Amino acid sequence: MIPMTLAEIARVVAGDLDGVTEPHALVTAPSAVDSREVAPGGLFAATAGARVDGHDYAAKAVADGAVAVLAARPVGVPAIVVADVQTALGVLARHVLTRLDCTVLALTGSVGKTTTKDLLAQLLEPHAPTVSTDRSFNNELGLPLTVLRADAETRYLVLEMGAGRKGDLTYLTGIAPPQVSLVLNVGAAHVSRMGGGLADVAEAKGELVAALAPDGHALLNADDPYVLGMAERTSARILLYGRASDAEVRAEDVRVDDRARPSFDLVTPSGRARVALDLIGEHQVANALGAAAAAVTLGLSTADIAAGLTAATRRSSGRFEITERPDGVTVIDDAYNANPESMRAGLHAFRALAGDRRTIAVLGAMGQQADASRSRHEQVGRLVADLGIDVLIAVGEGDPEAMARAADTVTVHTVEDVAGATRVATELIAPGDVVFVKASSEYGLGACARELSRQHVPFTGPATPV
Repeated sequence: MIPMTLAEIARVVAGDLDGVTEPHALVTAPSAVDSREVAPGGLFAATAGARVDGHDYAAKAVADGAVAVLAARPVGVPAIVVADVQTALGVLARHVLTRLDCTVLALTGSVGKTTTKDLLAQLLEPHAPTVSTDRSFNNELGLPLTVLRADAETRYLVLEMGAGRKGDLTYLTGIAPPQVSLVLNVGAAHVSRMGGGLADVAEAKGELVAALAPDGHALLNADDPYVLGMAERTSARILLYGRASDAEVRAEDVRVDDRARPSFDLVTPSGRARVALDLIGEHQVANALGAAAAAVTLGLSTADIAAGLTAATRRSSGRFEITERPDGVTVIDDAYNANPESMRAGLHAFRALAGDRRTIAVLGAMGQQADASRSRHEQVGRLVADLGIDVLIAVGEGDPEAMARAADTVTVHTVEDVAGATRVATELIAPGDVVFVKASSEYGLGACARELSRQHVPFTGPATPV
């Protein structure tokens, strides 16, 4: 955060100082919307959610070091009172960005955003001060918070941008106009909110490209026809990446080792170098190429990009997060979120990693799939069977039950909830098994993965199929 006085911030966001005895007190640390993450010298933004109202934690935030609270009403401690906290946070972030000399790199897609963001950040950090989105803070609150972490030294600002509806990316790029826009793919995530079809998703994702100035760079996935179509929405310079032969940044000679980790020759306009990823699944090649394309645009050498990708590690939890238990059981937590594309990629990677070990898939629902939800869950069930996965634990009523019925050659257990999934999985798991846990985040199946990762229970025999 660039230092700003409370009086300055109030002027920028059109707010009123309340309970402030020192209007020239400086805010020098990043802002937070969670009182537990307040940094001394920062600003606490009191937002009201469905279950928790941040205004109730204003006093605690100030006691923990916040200079003041950005609030929608007086809170009994120093505050800047505004009409709408979320809007004010975006206005403040936009103002701060105008005072910085940094390149904004924005990325979006239906699958792989967070992994690609983490890869790109690791490519750039050795070369210049870089700030990137924490975890998946990619919405109307998370993006301003990321911008407000930047300071005068920041040269690269890597922003993951999520879109649940049309117009979301237009709003986010209004706060942080990108010089580089990277679009990964178009899939069925949030399809029910965007109009019901992939063309609607593409229209929403394309807002990231439409936001570019003519001297910007649009990085488009050559392997996704919906993404390629976005070239019509910008006059910026276009760079194609992917596995297609006409992609300027592409992968050749792709191989996967016995731990399901991919390697490939990275080919760019300036050279070729071998990359060996420490990530699981062949689908990670596309994420790595997206990050590489952005790095090429910024002038990094092919050798440096390849070395950076090879050295990169998984940073964010809940995305194919692997725990090796003392009894030889491998638990894979991929339960941060799920849609048809990520479910297919995750299941393929899980099966490749397991090799000849027994496989147990604990799968819940994929949210926001509109009228196609039942058929898409049935497709997942058929894929479970086609991959030869040994056991499926289907979690929840409705669509997960349809998924279970479609997995007709697999030993299937159906359970009502997360607690049931944890109980049945615990009874089933034997030393040496590989367990894969995945569902949309709102179903909370990550709790099952975390519990299974902690366990080391002697094998007592199989449970009876439900």
